[in-house]
Amino acid sequence: MEIVRFASPRGAAARSLVVMLPGAHIRPGDFESEGFVAALRERSSPADAVALGLDLADYVEPDFPAQLHECLIAPALQEGYTRISLMGISLGGMGALLYARAHPELTGDVILIAPFLATRGTIREVVAAGGLAAWQPHSHLPGDVERGLLAWLQSPGFEAAIRPRLILGYGTEDRFAEASLLLAGVMPGERVVSIAGGHDWPTWRRLWWRILNEPSSTEL
Repeated sequence: MEIVRFASPRGAAARSLVVMLPGAHIRPGDFESEGFVAALRERSSPADAVALGLDLADYVEPDFPAQLHECLIAPALQEGYTRISLMGISLGGMGALLYARAHPELTGDVILIAPFLATRGTIREVVAAGGLAAWQPHSHLPGDVERGLLAWLQSPGFEAAIRPRLILGYGTEDRFAEASLLLAGVMPGERVVSIAGGHDWPTWRRLWWRILNEPSSTEL
């Protein structure tokens, strides 16, 4: 697991950490070159950031949450970080939710930008059922990451532990917007940010800036 660290200019004062999880074909350095790290540093409260190098094969491994915890989260807690938030773009959004499901004790927010939650066929099935609240997952195989995750989004565990700290941002013309709309349907409206745009960096940058600068959204 490739890890790139971006320390706050305020150095040791930072007790918050933002873990940036990439989508397909996104490298750790892209979070810096595309302005995500700079936007975080502009906030009045200091926070460190780390960006990971991951791909689809990593996210669908059954032990992905355990690997993320062992390689990054547990050492960060030992280093003294008191608030750890996850931010995932596209596939990274799915990865953030998988970790949050396995570790509901996560201390910070879970921020999803244009999240990929399942293949289009599965998403259409949920839409046809009337949304996440109405969808009946029936049985799913232990290795069925998508259906297992969607079923968790209906569960009391999601409602109690993660939903209050979940933030969603997406572009209304994004090719995965149907998934975001389904998720928005089970979230408080003030925790959802939507803007015109597609599945691309210009849209993601504007969403990230909006999420960071809306007082009701996050305390990163």
